[in-house]
Amino acid sequence: MGDAVLDAALAGVFGLLVGSFLNVVIYRLPKILERQWAAECADLAGQEPEPQEPFNLMVPRSRCRECGHEIRWYENVPVLSWLVLRGKCSACGTSIGVRYPVVELATGLLFAWCVAAWGLTPTGIAWCGFSAALLALALIDWDTTLLPDVITQPLLWAGLIAAALGWIPTSLQQSLWGAIAGYMSLWLIYHLFRLATGKEGMGHGDFKLFAALGAWFGLPALIPIILVSSVIGAVIGIALKFASRLREGGYVPFGPFLAGAGFACLIVGPAALQRAIGL
Repeated sequence: MGDAVLDAALAGVFGLLVGSFLNVVIYRLPKILERQWAAECADLAGQEPEPQEPFNLMVPRSRCRECGHEIRWYENVPVLSWLVLRGKCSACGTSIGVRYPVVELATGLLFAWCVAAWGLTPTGIAWCGFSAALLALALIDWDTTLLPDVITQPLLWAGLIAAALGWIPTSLQQSLWGAIAGYMSLWLIYHLFRLATGKEGMGHGDFKLFAALGAWFGLPALIPIILVSSVIGAVIGIALKFASRLREGGYVPFGPFLAGAGFACLIVGPAALQRAIGL
């Protein structure tokens, strides 16, 4: 019992560190992709891309967006530094968003929960990786309405591989059909909606994320996942509309709600989620 608690605690601490890195991914990855797309457009147009300073997940060092103050290592300790600094930049006093420590804490709790549930085993580690990827996707989509292929596609393949190796309770057959049905169902809805209205009802990233969830949880989990995510998405969308908080075009990204249903499956299990909604 003592070893299990220690393993979960260590996983939680490691999760805090991963959460700190996820904050970097959530902020920088969309900007990295935008730079890549701009360079590709310039290349197709026969133009030289504008010279830019190196910008990736490692360079430059994290800094205050207001004054440019480089964040020192002791100002970047997950959660603790934010509390010590009282949520403000040490140089200019600009507020540091509360989401940074929340992401770190959420990742730490998810990692601790996964290891507490499955131990420090390939299964526990696999679900930790799943949790980190899903959290990053949810917040990137909420901020930018993007679900980057560099995360969704590895997440899908990781689910299939984990199923093939027996690291998750989903059989390879269920994982494969879950991925196929997840992608094709939303792909079909997208095209039917487009034919009927002439508009795009969702992005292609949603197909890939739903396919990834199908790969991890299997074919039977798809119906409760889509129902739960649709209901929660509708409720939050209506609330945002009444609060006049909808972004331009009235678009609400669907990815965060798919991710939320995925976390519900992770924590309570697909079967319990099915029973909860009467299936």
